[in-house]
Amino acid sequence: MGLKAGIVGLPNVGKSTLFNAITNSNILAANYPFATIEPNSGIVEINDERFSNLVSLYNPKKQVKATFEFTDVAGLVKGASKGEGLGNQFLGNIRNTDAIIHVVRCFINDQILTYNGREVNSINDVNEINLELILSDLEVLNKRLEKIEKQAAVTKDKEKQLECNVIKKLVEALKNEKLASAVELNNEEKQVISSLNLITLKPVIYVGNVDEDTYSNPSNNPNYNALEKYAKENNSQCIPICAKLEEELSRVSKEDRDMYLSSLQTSLTGLDKIAFTSYTLLGLRTFFTAGEDEVRAWTFKNGMSAKECAGIIHSDFEKFFLKAEVFSYDDIMKYKSEHALKEAGKIQTVGKDYLVKDGDILYIKSAAVKK
Repeated sequence: MGLKAGIVGLPNVGKSTLFNAITNSNILAANYPFATIEPNSGIVEINDERFSNLVSLYNPKKQVKATFEFTDVAGLVKGASKGEGLGNQFLGNIRNTDAIIHVVRCFINDQILTYNGREVNSINDVNEINLELILSDLEVLNKRLEKIEKQAAVTKDKEKQLECNVIKKLVEALKNEKLASAVELNNEEKQVISSLNLITLKPVIYVGNVDEDTYSNPSNNPNYNALEKYAKENNSQCIPICAKLEEELSRVSKEDRDMYLSSLQTSLTGLDKIAFTSYTLLGLRTFFTAGEDEVRAWTFKNGMSAKECAGIIHSDFEKFFLKAEVFSYDDIMKYKSEHALKEAGKIQTVGKDYLVKDGDILYIKSAAVKK
């Protein structure tokens, strides 16, 4: 269960520079609109201190971290929902992601062109992107409503009637320039329109791209302050990033990078901040499998059972699930060995309904597959 996020924003706000930094790649990051023509994807590993500590403890032959897939989408412009710029091609790419990372320019630099030559204004930029996303979703909803409304009236199909009602509720909100995520929907209503994959229903992380001078104290940046306030008002998260600095740090040694981050009183890179915030926003957690052969981190949704988590490892493990042995990360780090854990009674044997916790180490027991 990998996490997939789309990086969006207006042209020249630092999206591709940020993508280069977090994926340590070298895609084109030029000072003109549409430097990104095809969406660039990169899979990066999640830096989790718990994983590193488990590797040190078990010294496995193989280690596999959890991953995060980023897609860098071309800068959207006014009229994108109608095909302007590179248009609907890129809005389609956003629909296939779990979350949106909306990069917003909060730095002032006369050497880097602003969109349409106007002054830097973080909220105006956010509203312009959101409007295009709203218009794109309106088109999807209206097409779907046109297709099923008559069917629902004639057949009296309850599911189609419910879908029509939900669509109308969303259309009304979008016409008032509200995101679909601002509309209160119950689980049944969310399920009935889930296949439409609405962009404005996805969780958003606003990334304020600040200059190096204000990175250590973004409260000194008026555009970032406005963006952070906007995010809070819309139940979203906001993170300050200096994309230029992140790209530079991605090219130095780990020791030099850690030393610089320490000078900023943090141990987290931009990737770390985005990954951890995304996990929280999407209700994702991490469990581990650990032994001499391999230590591996697995991503799961909060509230999943032991049997469901077994299916993340392998579908047969879920199908033929018998039980699981479970102990916590905190306990293994305290007792330092599984033998000591057993002596202390810290290893549980659980059934299929056990709700897995963040940081659990699991050993799945399943029946042999009969051929």
